[in-house]
Amino acid sequence: MTSDPSAPDSVEHDDRVDGRDETPNERADRNWDELMQELRVMQTGTQILTGFLLAVAFQPRFTDMDALQVDVYVVLVVLAALATILALAPVVMHRALFGRRRKPELVRVAARIVKVDLYVIAALTIGVTTLIIDFTVNRTAGIVALVTSIIGVTLLWLALPRFVRRTFSDDARAVS
Repeated sequence: MTSDPSAPDSVEHDDRVDGRDETPNERADRNWDELMQELRVMQTGTQILTGFLLAVAFQPRFTDMDALQVDVYVVLVVLAALATILALAPVVMHRALFGRRRKPELVRVAARIVKVDLYVIAALTIGVTTLIIDFTVNRTAGIVALVTSIIGVTLLWLALPRFVRRTFSDDARAVS
């Protein structure tokens, strides 16, 4: 028996018992729309970072970067390309599956791709911040920026959602 992510009793989604009166197809459509909105936001941020990275290589001071900075830069360009590819994958899948009544599966796979893309974008954001601080200030400041960025992303992207999920699920249990 496979899990239908659009079904109200799906264990893969937090909204499985949210009191909505939706058919599985309506839930899949809503979840797809929400994923597309998330991808729009992610794509904008990724495009800005990618544009910045591409412009850096054509600046006169690019040749002032040391070997480590150039290596980090190349890794960041690869991460930016990967983030873009991942963000476009659900759209391509939608085109390939359009009209074939596969939206629940599409939502499940796209949600996983979005999660992976968030990790790539986190690494990209941390790396760009680190590279900028390392190049403009010094290596020690770059390392501080790296550690601070990792802590910030960990707290805001990982710990905070878990805290909110736990807090509100505890509140929901107390009410029922």
